[in-house]
Amino acid sequence: MYMRHPLAPTVPREQRRSPWQVAAVAAVAAVVLITAGCSTRRVSGPAPVEDRGMARPDAAVALPGAENAGKPGYYTVKAGDTLYRIALDSGQNWRDLQAWNNLSNANAIEIGQVLRVQPPAPVVAQAAPATGVSSNPVNPTGVVSRPLTDTAPVAPAAAPIPAPAPAQAPASAGADELNFVWPAQGTVVSSFDETTNKGVSIAGKIGDPVVAAADGRVVYAGAGLRGYGNLIILKHNNTYLTAYAHNQALLVREDQAVRQGQKIAEMGSSDTDRVKLHFEVRRMGKPVDPIGYLPKR
Repeated sequence: MYMRHPLAPTVPREQRRSPWQVAAVAAVAAVVLITAGCSTRRVSGPAPVEDRGMARPDAAVALPGAENAGKPGYYTVKAGDTLYRIALDSGQNWRDLQAWNNLSNANAIEIGQVLRVQPPAPVVAQAAPATGVSSNPVNPTGVVSRPLTDTAPVAPAAAPIPAPAPAQAPASAGADELNFVWPAQGTVVSSFDETTNKGVSIAGKIGDPVVAAADGRVVYAGAGLRGYGNLIILKHNNTYLTAYAHNQALLVREDQAVRQGQKIAEMGSSDTDRVKLHFEVRRMGKPVDPIGYLPKR
């Protein structure tokens, strides 16, 4: 039998709760607290904002010189091109191409890039305007200036300044024609073909001398053109280049002046299947048959 403590407060019967009711109320309160906690989320920072003004990674970027594509004196880089080959095909020094196109690295050219392959037009200096004050006073409208006396000498009229002579046209290719000598003494084992063989091949032995076909300057000496091995390119004038490929050893350096008949290399078989000299003549950058420029044997 349940006995109430004499000091316990009296609770009306209708307000008394059983242990099961107390447990149910506690469970409901816990659910409410958990729900309230889940509905309140702390934001650690502002929501991300998409900057629509910034360029997207996949946006097309124009390559250098694109505005000159198709113009005379310019070349669009294709797959497999190198600056050295472009220079050979355009009849130029590769260092000139590098300078004309502001290239910090000669090996860093991209497919689709447009390069200048002809020298830029010379800048014509204009005479600076006269800055001195005219000695003739400006007269008011309707007032005629007269000498102080009738015996004052009359100044002669100033002689007209002759017009500048028109710029001379570039010298024709005929002024650059040369008399070449054979670059090696062997027999020709491969003839010129404009599509498959851009020069002639001259047979020989390892170490045979290779000589300059004409006076000129070395514009390339190295092995950077695939298919040519150890290569020397001489520029003779504004019209002609000659190329000497597959050498065993190169005996000259870039920018060196050479004389006709001077030994510039030793014959070899670099980047080819036999010992030979591959010799090219380029006229305005275009390969021509060397046999037409070499003396008869």
